[in-house]
Amino acid sequence: MNQPVSCLPVTANKMSKAKKVLDEARESKNREIDLVDRGISTFDELPGLLSFVFVTRITLSHNKLKSVPPGIANLINLEILNLSNNHIDDLPLSLSSMPKLRILNCSINRLDTLPRGFGAFPVLEVLDLSYNNLNEKALPGNFFMMDSLRALYLGDNEFEYLPPEIKNLKNLQILGLRDNDLLELPREIGELTRIRELHIQNNRLAVLPPEVANLDMPGPKSVLKMEENPWVTPIAEQYLVGISHVLEYIKTEAYRILYNRHASNSKSAGNVPPKSDKSKKASRARS
Repeated sequence: MNQPVSCLPVTANKMSKAKKVLDEARESKNREIDLVDRGISTFDELPGLLSFVFVTRITLSHNKLKSVPPGIANLINLEILNLSNNHIDDLPLSLSSMPKLRILNCSINRLDTLPRGFGAFPVLEVLDLSYNNLNEKALPGNFFMMDSLRALYLGDNEFEYLPPEIKNLKNLQILGLRDNDLLELPREIGELTRIRELHIQNNRLAVLPPEVANLDMPGPKSVLKMEENPWVTPIAEQYLVGISHVLEYIKTEAYRILYNRHASNSKSAGNVPPKSDKSKKASRARS
């Protein structure tokens, strides 16, 4: 027997399901709301959501959202907000005033700037901005004042440099910088003494600051990923043997001389490796 064919378009089906989720949450005071892949393009399609002050987690990944309303800050008990894989090109400053927000995932969007004052989050622990169009000029002045931050993911963006102020993230344990255009790392990165994971693969790095050796990286629970960079020959050779050999080598006087020479030569920028082609990134698409 043939199944009856629904006359509702797929998007309408998804929309009605989204409304059902919200209605049920309103009735039961459900603190976790899952709206993954519902074809949502605006918060207007989520009536009442911004008044759900009882909610602690909202997942809106894999939708078509282009913006987030300032009223999101009304959700004073929200701890986890997942906005990944949308079309968002702008975030409201009010996000950073949310008193209980611990985890914010804005990965795989179209951000090329962040609001001024964005670093004012009082208790944020995990911030994922990977796979956007951000660079060092997009970061507001107080970005590195989030001293509660434990994990910062900036991979798949367009950073060429990192501000020295990164040293202020004293509690940072995970720093993701893979797949950028980084030409160097600031020496101040050696002051992040709690770092246990550093991902710098697939950049344009030729040398490491000697201060990286100050980090407790060769331990069994630590991760240092640094492949696919145009390293100077001595680092490349040590990396073939193992990360611990790299860290021992960059402590040597011979390496300090090499590093200082490279730093002064790079000022002339004669042989800078080309940027990678990111024109086909999802974050570059325009609908």
